[in-house]
Amino acid sequence: MIELRTPAELDEMRPAGAFVGEVLTELASRAAVGVNLLKLDQIAHEMIRARGAESCYIDYHPSFGASPFGKVLCTSVNDAVLHGLPHDYRLRDGDMLTLDFAASVDGWVADSAVTLIVGTPRPADARLIDTTNRALEAGIRAAQPGGRIGDISAAIAAVAHADGYSINTDFGGHGVGRTMHGDPHIPNNGRPGRGVHLKPGLVVAIEPWFLETTDKIVTDPDGWTLRSADGSRGAHAEHTIAITPEGPLVLTARA
Repeated sequence: MIELRTPAELDEMRPAGAFVGEVLTELASRAAVGVNLLKLDQIAHEMIRARGAESCYIDYHPSFGASPFGKVLCTSVNDAVLHGLPHDYRLRDGDMLTLDFAASVDGWVADSAVTLIVGTPRPADARLIDTTNRALEAGIRAAQPGGRIGDISAAIAAVAHADGYSINTDFGGHGVGRTMHGDPHIPNNGRPGRGVHLKPGLVVAIEPWFLETTDKIVTDPDGWTLRSADGSRGAHAEHTIAITPEGPLVLTARA
């Protein structure tokens, strides 16, 4: 079911968005060569406790997950692109790291992700991240009142295809509210003018993710981490936004 939020409810959602943006900013600043993925998860956990927030991940157990997630942060490295389960791994020079974080503050959820390069960047990685970020920006610009979900999907796909990347539509954007995942689903490829109407009060997470040389993914033995089928690297960008009469409002903006 698609729910529309009142202006007062959108104001109530702002603290969750600000907190998620704050956590990702802090984690990105702490991600460096030699830092353990479990340390990043610990930092996120400490920030959740200090804020009095609740994790959306730790008890999360959808049909595609092998077990409850058990951590509060997704850390996807190199050829991993989604749902990376933090484990005992120290970041290395040149690693491509995606941080994906969602939390609930006062009963409202926000969800966001960022991909960064640890240490020395490779040109191909920097290009993939740039494309993913520009696709997110295009998707947000297309999220205008009176439009449709397909406008967002088509805007994301146009950026990816222009840069030569293929698109997997198994996972994409989604509604956000009292829970992390809800209707509508927002694929990263589609036709403009199709799908659900974008009405003021609709809150969604827009999240393009692309792999360098494939659109096929495989699941790690941990039952969560999704990797490219050919070992190529992946990037993921995400913001929670609200549709307002004036246009899209980014709730998870980072400093």
